Amino acid sequence: MKRNVSLEEISDGKLYTSNDMVKADCGDCKGCSACCHGMGESIVLDPLDIYRLTTNLEMSFEALLAQYIELNVVDGIILPNLRMTGPQEACGFLDTNGRCSIHAHRPGICRLFPLGRYYEDGGFKYFLQTHECKKENRTKVKVKKWIDTPNLKQYEVFVADWHNLLMKLEERANDSDEATAKQISMFLLQTFYIRPYDRSLEFYPQYEERRAQAKMIFHV
Repeated sequence: MKRNVSLEEISDGKLYTSNDMVKADCGDCKGCSACCHGMGESIVLDPLDIYRLTTNLEMSFEALLAQYIELNVVDGIILPNLRMTGPQEACGFLDTNGRCSIHAHRPGICRLFPLGRYYEDGGFKYFLQTHECKKENRTKVKVKKWIDTPNLKQYEVFVADWHNLLMKLEERANDSDEATAKQISMFLLQTFYIRPYDRSLEFYPQYEERRAQAKMIFHV
């Protein structure tokens, strides 16, 4: 999701790599779940998020769609996001104690928060959002420890590649007629989200196969 703001408005003005220390550690939140409420449509899910959720919860994409996620248009492309529900607009994965029930396989944006990604030159760096987290007196933690994702370098390659693919497909859709734009969106949704992933296999080779299919069809 694009944000038309300057880094100076929303961050400490610094860019970080995965080996840098950043003031993001909020002490395991200690009962706070403010960032799991009122997030609207902003927790957009990528294919790895869906692989993790369908694999660990043993649910299909359609089952997730019926209860925990929803579809919305993001920069011209239809993508899934976590659904906020109830009067407090809470994430459906919060338990009765206000804790994340899927913490071990939570989506990438949740792992990242309160960090963000600044994309440039085909890759990205991290930045610290200074106005988003309600916790005060956060302590320093290494970025890669905070993100807590296996095979981080491979994950970062995937994140950059997925972002670049979306940008190219978005550009293609915006330059096309309505029917073609819809076809692009539906292909992306069907290929990377709805079509089941083999839960017994690693995610990345399955993603690469689907990525190659998109590249062949749309020449991106």
